[in-house]
Amino acid sequence: MSRSVLVNLELIGLRAPARRLRPVAAGPFALLSLVVALLPIRPAGAWLAAVVACNVVPWLLGLREARPGRWRLSAKGLERLAADGSVLEAYALDRVEEFALTADDGMLTIFHRFGVTVAGSLADMGFDPLTFYVTARRLGITTHVIDGDRSVFEDESLPPEDDAPRALGRRAEQRLRDQEAALLAIVHEPRTAGRTDAGRLSTTATAWRRTTTVGLLVTLLSLTMVARIALGGGLEFGSRLIGGLWALAGGVALIAARRRRLAGAPLTWNITPSELRVRHATVGEWRVRADAVAAAVVGPGSAIDPVTGGPVADQTVVTVFGHRLEIIARLPAHGLDAFQLTHALDERGYHVITPDQGTVRPSEYGLAGLPEIFSRVPGGRLVVDDDGIGWADGAGDVILRMPRDRIGGMELLTVDGHAWLRMYDDEGDEFLAAPLSMLRISRTDLRDAARRVQLPITDAEYDAYVNATFYGSMTHVEAVTGPSPEKPKALPAAQLDVPPRTRALAYAVTATLCELVAVLGSLWLRVDLGGFWTALAWAAPSGLALGLAGAWLYDRNRPQLRVSASGISSVTRLGRTEWSVTRQALGGVGIDEAEAPRLVVWSPAGRVLRRVSFPPDLAELRRECERHGLPWGPPDAGHSAAPPPEL
Repeated sequence: MSRSVLVNLELIGLRAPARRLRPVAAGPFALLSLVVALLPIRPAGAWLAAVVACNVVPWLLGLREARPGRWRLSAKGLERLAADGSVLEAYALDRVEEFALTADDGMLTIFHRFGVTVAGSLADMGFDPLTFYVTARRLGITTHVIDGDRSVFEDESLPPEDDAPRALGRRAEQRLRDQEAALLAIVHEPRTAGRTDAGRLSTTATAWRRTTTVGLLVTLLSLTMVARIALGGGLEFGSRLIGGLWALAGGVALIAARRRRLAGAPLTWNITPSELRVRHATVGEWRVRADAVAAAVVGPGSAIDPVTGGPVADQTVVTVFGHRLEIIARLPAHGLDAFQLTHALDERGYHVITPDQGTVRPSEYGLAGLPEIFSRVPGGRLVVDDDGIGWADGAGDVILRMPRDRIGGMELLTVDGHAWLRMYDDEGDEFLAAPLSMLRISRTDLRDAARRVQLPITDAEYDAYVNATFYGSMTHVEAVTGPSPEKPKALPAAQLDVPPRTRALAYAVTATLCELVAVLGSLWLRVDLGGFWTALAWAAPSGLALGLAGAWLYDRNRPQLRVSASGISSVTRLGRTEWSVTRQALGGVGIDEAEAPRLVVWSPAGRVLRRVSFPPDLAELRRECERHGLPWGPPDAGHSAAPPPEL
């Protein structure tokens, strides 16, 4: 497609919303107020004015801050515009030979007629990789996305210029090409809404207004105490030090209150088959008509930082494309569950594209533990006999054997829908993890043969499935004849706690905060208690004792995760159950990457049932879920959990 046809095609970078009061260097000025307070300024009114001015000046400077400009990619080239629309920096289209974007750091490098120029970070320019890549290609500019950071240009490790995207060098470019192809494929497909009701998704703003109010109250208290010290008249060094600490505390509290108000503001999505309405309490509101939307791409992009007001890279942004592949809107989704958002959009008729859509995710369990002889013996298979586990050739002769006294345990589990075997030695170390299809033995044969010769083997999924089926069919029989005297043995429930390092860190932080309060209290009450060192002599041990005692009181009743074949629950160390999800209502347990790696529990329909606030050992949790037959990872919406393979 020629460049002359695409004269009106342009991509505008994001910039800060309407003018908002933003302090300039508020942190350094708050620290400066402590330094100024220590100076012997007379009279007291001048001292008070100087201390207060240090915390007021940043806000006055924010009033004079000019509104930033924006970047634009169009038929004229790549341009940086001022707030009034004038061109400050330009790279003409007829002089640009190639764009190169490094995937790791997002740096844009321009190869033009007279050399090479690093334009800067794509996120700082207000662009995101997908929209920039699509727009540049439609303008006829050769654009490559290189895996790695800017150093790959100096290392001369780039693939040849005429080489197609391949696994080494341009995996990120291949993903962008796949998304572009998906956009071209569905841009004119009709919309079919599965649901007509309104879907509402919002971030959880816990104690947002409360913490902001506390910060403002601390600021007012600090101002009152500084004024009280100044009106007292006697500005000795001790009084000036106390006043400076109060001024510093007030400045920090005001900065924290502002950041909490902006960063913790709720984000709300209202999704209907006719309109998308997104509202962020401190950034703005967006409304997009559904008939103008061709597709929505959910994935990494650029968004406005509520605190700084500038564009930043974000892992969850919804980029809305029109039917001519123009960018209609870039909607923020930071803090929302990308899995829930994707399904809510898809259910209401919006075509959704994700970066990893259609990508096969191989299991993390590799075949490194397979002995080399496994692949060298043609027709080999795994056999179980009284002497242990062996690998036999096509004639049935055992070539390699693992004696039964060296076998510490065996586990049968399901990985990516396939049955796997995991084996441990007598010291508890894993030495083999492989699919049963590679071992050429069925799950049933391996389980029955191992139990027949009394080898230690666990098949938690099979036991849970059989137990649930048995108890469901025998419910009406037990109502008449009473419960059976003998119950089949099941795996004991596993109780998972936070790692010891996290507990030790919590104790240390609590004790440190109490010691800090003790020091400040000794400074404040030194006159009444016979001097600073006398007051500190009893305040420091008391603060340490109170900190450790408070941490112990909280630690003795902390929640823990209990995993069993009947489900997953959160119980305290004293035995109280906070919440519980049964196996029938459980769709999956896994990590939510929307805002930060966080453990969540999904329903079979894909809805988030519980969010776990404390961080357990995730590797141990996954292992216990596999042992007890609980599914790991988000489920497929609308699909019920199937029995283990080969049942």
